Amino acid sequence: MIRPRPARWFEALVARDDTTLLLEALAATGAVELEARAGATLPEAFATAGPALARFAEFRSRYGGWWPATGLAASRFPEPPATTLARGLERLDAWARDAEPTIRLLEKNAEARDEALRWHDILAVLKDSRVDLGALAQAGPLAQARLLAFAPGPEPPLPAALLVREVTAGERRYAIVVGGAADIATAERETVAAKGRAFPIAAWLTGNRAANLAAANDRLSRIAAERADLDAELERLDERHGLREALGDLMRLQWVIEHVQALESGERFAWVTGWTSDREGAELARAVDRSGARALLHFGRAPPLSTAPLLFANPRWARPFELFPRALGVPGATEADPTVVLAVAVPLIFGYMFGDVGQGLVIAAAGLWLRDRTPVAKLFVAGGLSAAAFGWIFGSLFSIHGAIAPLWKDPLADPITVLAIPIGAGALLLAAGLCLHALGSFWRGEWARLLGEDLGLLALYAGILGLFADAAFQWLALAGAFAFVVGHAVHAGRPQALGSGLGELVERTLQLLINTLSFARVGAFALAHAGLSGAVSALAAEPESVLLKAIIVVLGNALIIVLEAMVVSIQTTRLVLFEFFARFLTGAGRPFRPLAPPPTLIDGDLR
Repeated sequence: MIRPRPARWFEALVARDDTTLLLEALAATGAVELEARAGATLPEAFATAGPALARFAEFRSRYGGWWPATGLAASRFPEPPATTLARGLERLDAWARDAEPTIRLLEKNAEARDEALRWHDILAVLKDSRVDLGALAQAGPLAQARLLAFAPGPEPPLPAALLVREVTAGERRYAIVVGGAADIATAERETVAAKGRAFPIAAWLTGNRAANLAAANDRLSRIAAERADLDAELERLDERHGLREALGDLMRLQWVIEHVQALESGERFAWVTGWTSDREGAELARAVDRSGARALLHFGRAPPLSTAPLLFANPRWARPFELFPRALGVPGATEADPTVVLAVAVPLIFGYMFGDVGQGLVIAAAGLWLRDRTPVAKLFVAGGLSAAAFGWIFGSLFSIHGAIAPLWKDPLADPITVLAIPIGAGALLLAAGLCLHALGSFWRGEWARLLGEDLGLLALYAGILGLFADAAFQWLALAGAFAFVVGHAVHAGRPQALGSGLGELVERTLQLLINTLSFARVGAFALAHAGLSGAVSALAAEPESVLLKAIIVVLGNALIIVLEAMVVSIQTTRLVLFEFFARFLTGAGRPFRPLAPPPTLIDGDLR
């Protein structure tokens, strides 16, 4: 649990024609990272598919927006890549020939709908305007009219000779302009250069606003009915030509070429090799069985000189806190994973700085609500519950001290103690970091570093802290310093290293002491939180109106929650990354990067 575990090596012997089927099934587990053995290349059948896939890309560029977005299903029994490509492109050719007229009508339908919606919005804003849109639509050739749609940002410069009627409809800005042909042409160029668009005045508009609105609504209804008929016709063509299966086959083949860099293959069989996070192998075995691929799965030794990806091995309740070590990478094979320690320390640090029962429960509730949207939310659940617990200890409920009986005391009543407790707790956390570093030395078999530098520095640190209680701890500190310097020289293998060991000892000891004092910020923010809460409580006590008191309490608590949630989160993260991790963690491990599933398994890939 405290040590990252290596991923397991797997090998699969598969009938060559079933390779894509097997790869798709393995990718669907999310538990596989492919790695070919040395010397392997992409089989010729895949490597030569580039030109055909380029043609598929051309089809996608023209027709991708009209392809079905869901229900893509690749063939259950795939064929050799060349056969799949030929059949898929043939189907796309036939579909495109039959669908082109319908797609052109759909494009015209979309343009007509955009025009009707645009003028509907503009007419709703113009209201009592005397602008005769029907006359403008018929203007010419000397005087012309246009509708300019501006992009967000500054409006482009327009010729001064133009008559301009600006209109803002929702978030869009328009201008109806009238003028000579040369000035209109200049206005169009300037608008397009500023990423806007120019449109003619719709020919169906008249001088009657009510009639125009009715006409716009009628056009929208007819356009929607026409779009439904065209969509149905396109769906019939999709079914007739087997478009979903053709797209599934082509996209799966494209996925293989993009994600599989090398693969051992012969005339009849292929080797699929790599790493899996499925340590028992049961999930992979089930995936192979369900796939229908003719394949044999084997778990054996990794090739020589290969480096296994490393996996976190934490209990479920601690996994959200893997977010912190992942910020640096993955702990190396001989580095300790601090996740379990963080699962205890982080909520305590957060809760101490944010001690309030009501505010803590609000933060926890927000974390529960957002837990499926962002992994950070789960940290706020633990932090909020811890804040509620410390609020009970401090006797604070929605910034009102004394509303509940404190288990301890109001922080402002004894600020020195409130500052001292986090320093002591920080010393314990830093000592835990030193122990984790020593554990890494043990795993690497570096006995001189373990017994000398690691345990010596830990003894020195304990001795210095112990001096605040008893002068006898000076002997522990001296013994630790001696062990560190000697251990450094023994580990280096040369007596001259005694001097550099002494210099490193001074540097690391000063860093430890400074890092220890950094934890005073936890108490300082606890006092700041108590001060803000006291201010809210004092303000709420001033007015006589119960409603006004409630408004002050609600707004004050909202301000504290938003402001301090950000500040306290930043400070907690800083203490973990810079004070705690600096003792032992480098994040030098190789991360596990699972093979992404093919697009046929992802809804909405085309839209």
